[in-house]
Formats: sequence, C-alpha cells, structure tokens
Amino acid sequence: MKLKELADALECNLEGDGSVEIIGVAGIEQAEPGHLTFVANVKYAPLARSTRASAVLVTPEFPAVSAAMLRTAHPSLRFAEAIDFFYKPPAYPPGIHPTAQIAVTAKIGKNAHVGACAVIMDGVQIGDRARILPHVVIYPNVSIGDDFFAHAHSIVRENSRLGNNVLLQNGAIVGSDGFGFAKDTAGHWRKTTQAGSAVLEDDIEIQALSCIDRATVGETRLGAGVKVDNLVQVGHNSQVGADSLLCAQAGLAGTSELGKGVILAGQAGVAGHCKLGDGVILTAQSGISHDVAPGKIMSGSPAFDNRQWLRSVSIFARLPDLVRRWNSLLDKHGADPTEDSDGS
Repeated sequence: MKLKELADALECNLEGDGSVEIIGVAGIEQAEPGHLTFVANVKYAPLARSTRASAVLVTPEFPAVSAAMLRTAHPSLRFAEAIDFFYKPPAYPPGIHPTAQIAVTAKIGKNAHVGACAVIMDGVQIGDRARILPHVVIYPNVSIGDDFFAHAHSIVRENSRLGNNVLLQNGAIVGSDGFGFAKDTAGHWRKTTQAGSAVLEDDIEIQALSCIDRATVGETRLGAGVKVDNLVQVGHNSQVGADSLLCAQAGLAGTSELGKGVILAGQAGVAGHCKLGDGVILTAQSGISHDVAPGKIMSGSPAFDNRQWLRSVSIFARLPDLVRRWNSLLDKHGADPTEDSDGS
C-alpha cells in the first residue's frame, strides 16, 4: 500500500515521499523499512530519529525526522486503525460444527458460526452473525444481541443478557455466582443463592479469565463501551458506567458503583458499596474504601488525591535523611527541639 494512500485513509497530513510502499506496522524499535510506526509518548521521541521505519505517525507539533511523517492529533488511534489494513484475522464462515450441542429451544440468528463442542442450552436467543468458537458454553435462558464473538472456553451463565457487539476472550465468564455467604447460628458460612443476572450493554469486551458476577438479586450491569482487561473481578450487583476501563487484576467488591469513563489501572481495588463519579481515575495498585467525587485522580492504599500522594511519596523517600537530621538536633540540644523550655 502506498504511503499516500494510507495517509489519505487515516486522514493524516503527509510529510515525505508518498510513493513509498508500506507493507506492515511495527513498534518503533522493531520497525524495518516498509513499516509504519508511531510516537505518542514523549519518552519515545528520541527513537523517532533512529527508527528504521519508512514512516512515523506523530502529533502536529512533533519535530521533523528523517522518516516520512503522518501528522495527526491522535497517533495511537490512527496506528490502531492502520493495523486493520495489514492484519487479517482468521475467518469463521457460517456453519455449525457437527459436535456442537444446541438445544432445540435455542434460537440463533443468521450467518452464525458455531465451533466444535460448543454447548448452547435451552431458551438461549442469539442474534445474527455470531461467532462461537470451540468449547464455549452458554447456559439456559441467555439473551445475546447481534455480532457476538465468543472465544474458546468462554462461558455465559444462566439468565444473563448481552447486547450487540459483545466480545468475550478466552476463559471469560459472564454471570458467575456472586461471592455471597451468611453465617448461621453455628458459625458456619451458608451460601446465599445468587438469583439475579448479569447485563452487558453494547460494544463491550471482556478479556481473558475475567469474571463478571451476577447479582444476588437484581442485576450486575456494565454500560455500553466498557472494556475489561485480563484477570478482572466485577463483584455482584456492581454497576459500571459507559466507556469505563478496568485494567488487569482490578477488582470491584459487591455493589460498587462506577460512573461513566472511569479508569481503574492495574491491580486497583474498590471496596463494596463505594461510588466513584464520572471520569475518576484510580492509579495502579490503589485501593478505595470511600466515595470519590467526579473527575478525581486517586492513588495509594488507602487512596487519596494523586497530587497529595505524589508529594507524600517524595517525602517518604526522604524519611531516613530527615530522621538522621532529627537525631542530630536531639544530640545537639539534648532534648526535643520542638518542646518549650518548660517541657510543654
């Protein structure tokens, strides 16, 4: 594909030779001639001067380099779009494998692909163009919209409701039991029946080995456009607002409530019954045990305002030196220098 054609398709401003043939995309350090790469993070800017790539996606203000440049306000987004020009995923033509087990009461829309040993139980309804790969299991009375894509070994439990364009990666589970137990009079834990459902709205992706628990009663709900990374736990009765991101190993305890556009970075955790407002960001390995106002960035465990946390971490690193200075003052004055002469 000629670079000029690619620039036009990506709606970028081209600086350089548009006749160069682009054969693929690559990271900036691995790129070779014929590749398109990108720079979105300033720490990689020096690599743009030494990359072997034929062209680089950069921001409008990025300084000129020897490679051809495609200028855009959104290099990461345009690079993601460029991948689709060169990567061709496996095709799954319509058809049902003879080893698939589909209940007679199940209804599957047009042009579905159902792979080997997939199991679709009673009362299931699935829209058009589904791609259900081997060993997927869909429990009874599940409702799923159009363009469903379930990778091998993903599971949708009973009574779950999924919208259009939902993607489940390998081993993802939607509608598993919530973690509910009540102690009886003898001190033993008695399981609380999880009688509710899990609801996924449109354009949601659940990545590998993540669990979306169904509600005890009522529903666990993920809003449209939510993206869930690998190894994420969403507890029963939680509500996640539209276009939120839950990154790897993040966890929501039961009845957590997240607004729209919330980001939980890796290993972040939210205690039960907490409410995070729209646009909240919880940085990596942070833990929240209280409500958070919209737009806040929180860090630490227990988490507090990110700017204050950054200052606190800076001070923490200086504590050994501060202690030495304090002890020196004590040795010099023979007493706590902060006390008055009367010892108060």
